[in-house]
Amino acid sequence: MPHLGEILVKLYEEYRGKTPKRLKLIDAYLVYVLLTGIIQFLYCLLVGTFPFNSFLSGFISTVASFILATCLRMQVNPENKSQFGHISQERAMADFIFAHVVLHLVVINFMG
Repeated sequence: MPHLGEILVKLYEEYRGKTPKRLKLIDAYLVYVLLTGIIQFLYCLLVGTFPFNSFLSGFISTVASFILATCLRMQVNPENKSQFGHISQERAMADFIFAHVVLHLVVINFMG
């Protein structure tokens, strides 16, 4: 039975060798947004939520950004052509940017 270390090394080698650069870039953005959300949550636990609207809008922004980036990754992944073949990569990116603009307009409005 393989050990956890062997499994992680194999997973990393497969990811590094078979994943296109475009998806790796999206994955890096996903890690950044995830870490930002974790830091915001830890700050909330340690310091408090005053002002609550600012914390809530920032945290909702990170969660929604993560979801939007996950949707983008699914749409531009070459392995998902059967489900998203009718959507070009340029269209997926345009939808992602438009959704982000709307999201951040709502977040700024919610902050007050």
